[in-house]
Amino acid sequence: MISALVPPPHFEDVSFDSYRPDPNQPSQSAAVEALRGFSKDSTAPTSLFGKLFGAGKSDAPAGVYLDGGYGVGKTHLLASLWHSFDKPAAFGTFVEYTNLVGALGFHPALAALKEMKLVCVDEFELDDPGDTVLMSRLMRELADAGVKIAATSNTLPDALGQGRFAAQDFLREIQVLSSQFKVLKVDGEDYRHRGLPKPPEPESSAAVVEAAQRDADVSPGVALDSFPSLLEHLAQVHPSRYRALLADVRAVYWTDVETIQDESVALRLVVLVDRLYDREVPIAASGIALDKVVTEEMLGGGYKKKYLRAISRMTALAREGNENGG
Repeated sequence: MISALVPPPHFEDVSFDSYRPDPNQPSQSAAVEALRGFSKDSTAPTSLFGKLFGAGKSDAPAGVYLDGGYGVGKTHLLASLWHSFDKPAAFGTFVEYTNLVGALGFHPALAALKEMKLVCVDEFELDDPGDTVLMSRLMRELADAGVKIAATSNTLPDALGQGRFAAQDFLREIQVLSSQFKVLKVDGEDYRHRGLPKPPEPESSAAVVEAAQRDADVSPGVALDSFPSLLEHLAQVHPSRYRALLADVRAVYWTDVETIQDESVALRLVVLVDRLYDREVPIAASGIALDKVVTEEMLGGGYKKKYLRAISRMTALAREGNENGG
């Protein structure tokens, strides 16, 4: 499980040089330079004199926190930092780390992560009080052990958890999390949508089925599912297994996409979409447009940013599917 904590295929070849900052958003270029400095400072050798007497100690913070909207390239920057850093280093989503602790236990997971020079946490969000306490303790103990931490999120550290649970009851833990990081703002528009239209218009179910069959004749790895049936199946699989579920899938075709009414179902879809995006798996679908897959009420609730990220990523994957003839 530890060895699997590496950037997903979508980001396996990225670097600071391949990031294209928006010239109208100076915070993007500033974030790149700050991360270059963080990587350099954190991997610089320390002299014996420095070790004995504290001279030359790095002023680099225990962690950096990339705060910005969805689609501004935060994951690209986080993966670039991972690639530039001395190894061993770990890269995973927030959910993957909580799953790791759940599978191994807190102390074995902590011991394994203490061996890392850098721990990258993508999509940092606190959805319940248990996760708040867990991640607060994990980040604090890793920082105390000298492990560098980098995270991305759509929410500033001291605002994590707002709108989802009684965050004021866990203010101490949230403040501990916030104290671990130097915040780097990454402003801008969603790069996936700059100057581009909304998601492609849905195809008919017959057209989706025909395209899936035609695609499967070319090579294996095509998944054709009724959207309601897919959602039912996801309820039977732990989200930590969604990556494995997609291991041999190169394209997905969904028929009868409909608006999800149950929030737990919608959140499972969010995890699936993240894993699809990691693997750059194109989507072709019939039914409603993919930007209508969750209700307006959900978009106005505490998980708004999760849903917006998922819609953004589904839109990008649907465009890719449309361009490929899906």
